[in-house]
Amino acid sequence: MMRQYELVERVQKYKPDVNEALLNKAYVYAMQKHGQQTRASGDPYISHPLEVAAILTDMHLDESTVAVALLHDTIEDTSATRDEIDTLFGEDIGRLVEGLTKIKKLDLVSRKAKQAENLRKLLLAISDDVRVLLVKLADRLHNMRTLGHMPLEKRARISEETMDIYAPLAGRMGMHDMREELEELSFQNLNPEAYQTISRRLADLSERNADLIKNIENELTELLAQNGLKNAVVKGRQKKPYSVFRKMQSKSLSFEQLSDVWGFRVVVDMVPECYTALGIIHTRWRVVPGRFKDYISTPKQNDYQSIHTTIVGPARQRIELQIRTRRMHDIAEYGIAAHTLYKDGANAAPDGSAVRQSDAYKGLRTTIESLAEGDNPEEFLEHTKLELFQDQVYCFTPKGKLIALPRGATPIDFAYAVHTNVGDTCVGAKINGRIMPLVTRLSNGDEVEIIRSGVQVPPAAWEEIVVTGKARSAIRRATRLAVRKQYSGLGQRILERTFERAGKVFSKDMMKPTVHRLGHREVEDAIAAVGRGELSSLDVLKAVYPDYQDERVTTRQTLEEGWFNVRSAQGMMFKVPEGQKSRLEADPEESEESPQAHPFRGLGGAIEVRFSPSGAVPGDRIVGIHDGKHSITVYPIQSPSLSKFDEQPERWIDIRWDLDEANKSRFKARIIVTGINEPGTLATIAQTIGLADANISILTMIRVAPDFSEMEFDLEVWDLRQLSHLLAQLSDLDCVSTVKRVFD
Repeated sequence: MMRQYELVERVQKYKPDVNEALLNKAYVYAMQKHGQQTRASGDPYISHPLEVAAILTDMHLDESTVAVALLHDTIEDTSATRDEIDTLFGEDIGRLVEGLTKIKKLDLVSRKAKQAENLRKLLLAISDDVRVLLVKLADRLHNMRTLGHMPLEKRARISEETMDIYAPLAGRMGMHDMREELEELSFQNLNPEAYQTISRRLADLSERNADLIKNIENELTELLAQNGLKNAVVKGRQKKPYSVFRKMQSKSLSFEQLSDVWGFRVVVDMVPECYTALGIIHTRWRVVPGRFKDYISTPKQNDYQSIHTTIVGPARQRIELQIRTRRMHDIAEYGIAAHTLYKDGANAAPDGSAVRQSDAYKGLRTTIESLAEGDNPEEFLEHTKLELFQDQVYCFTPKGKLIALPRGATPIDFAYAVHTNVGDTCVGAKINGRIMPLVTRLSNGDEVEIIRSGVQVPPAAWEEIVVTGKARSAIRRATRLAVRKQYSGLGQRILERTFERAGKVFSKDMMKPTVHRLGHREVEDAIAAVGRGELSSLDVLKAVYPDYQDERVTTRQTLEEGWFNVRSAQGMMFKVPEGQKSRLEADPEESEESPQAHPFRGLGGAIEVRFSPSGAVPGDRIVGIHDGKHSITVYPIQSPSLSKFDEQPERWIDIRWDLDEANKSRFKARIIVTGINEPGTLATIAQTIGLADANISILTMIRVAPDFSEMEFDLEVWDLRQLSHLLAQLSDLDCVSTVKRVFD
């Protein structure tokens, strides 16, 4: 275990004027608080904060951050309090320590929800001060190094969390060495067999080719020196097991097929020398086409700068090269922590480039701000993984602004990255000057122009298309708002009648103090829930007037807030509010009128229930419109036809899907496909529909032009998920320009 004086000496090596008193006080306080506590390995617990502090000294961080590392577990695991730490060490250190403390007393059911809430708190603390992230990553790194003493189940869970969250966070901050080590340690626990197999193969390969690596280093160094770059340093390195495994998985390659197991770095003094070195190497050896990237002129979002190229080098060996300055190398190794090496009283870095605030940190803060808008913990966790764990592509707005997106992103993701309002009003996109489908995957260097409409509402199906957490969150929020708007009018009328029967006057202001007790954040959400039948109007009345007693309530009236089932001839169940049953009861005999009508049976009679002409499928939000006699028509909530009944709330019937799995049936959905007008287009579309296990019942050619055709399909599908997947598959076809679902 490291001693107190050794820690001070480590900091003194890069900061001679270190505040020794602060480090000594933090060391003694942590030692006293952790007392006789031990770790799973049996070591004294104080060894953990000491090792975390040592990792931070390797990054040359200031003594305040090192002191936070010593204290980071005191509030969580000892009797220490925030007030006590504020008094002894100052509010700045107290705030950082609290930001690293997990949320202990959360009334949350699932482990995933607890994990998400802890992550949310950590990220919000990071957005205030990046030192929270540096200490947390060092903490996780030491925990991963000592994970072998934990039970297998806990080992796997911690490794998965590290691979999903903390390794990508380190990469996002440009800390590639730490990211690699976190990934290797996680891989070792999550897939030990693959780790051991690849490690053995790499060891054998390294032993056989040790001379080759040294020869390439010497030849490159000599070549650069002969052309005036005498200070250039060339260093070869072998890829890590996880990096090899990931490439084998993504490219579907065997180990023998890998041709770039080794990479070489060329480190020079100044930025112009990077391009000089590139010219020298490309003149001597043949470049591999399509394998050149200039991250110096266009840095990555995490501040990474380097030139990447692949050549067929000595001995006809394929070689990956990275060319960078020494400052770029420090940032590539230490990421955001490296900025402290150049910021003290300097306006320019040693290589001549300007020192600026870290783009990595600014980008992370923007990401955190968008993630913090999530409505529930599970969504937050999902969006965080989406934002952090993907490689990136770089696209441009028409004005030249650079937008970084995850690989596989679409113009919809691009629109939401520009601004949420741009995404919400997006109806089309031009990519490099050509109108392209919104499902097109963007590539590096694409110029994207978003076409907007003021009346657009983002379709719920977009959620299956986008890949960024910000876009997915915004689409879900817009969908919820649209549904809320659809139901809030009905809910308000129901509440007004309920309050009127009770001799009370309803107003939204009266609900504000009680809305949280009703399980909702906003009054409008609660009113919409009443409209959907999810919240009883009587419960709202009792929440606003706790002392209210209705002496006229009977068993029959109490049942009116429940639901009863109606079953179709297809074996499919709808749920209908019991309070609306009296309007739906009919003669007990089944109707035999139209073969297109679906008889639904209630408690005491038969009800004819039809679907709207464009159909509805399980998974759609649906509503029934009563004809005033003995039948209802089922509409998806997005149907424009429902606007005709806005002023007739008494005709609205709230129904829900309740499928009988023993009696499967297909359901109708209508789509319009715009395809290229050439032979084979219809056959390709029909084949795709058939392979997706959907059936075409009606096909109509709406419009045929010299270049394209519009086709309307009435399909029979199992549910909304199958339909969404089919729409995505049709959109990916080369012969299809657009595809959309339509409602009557």
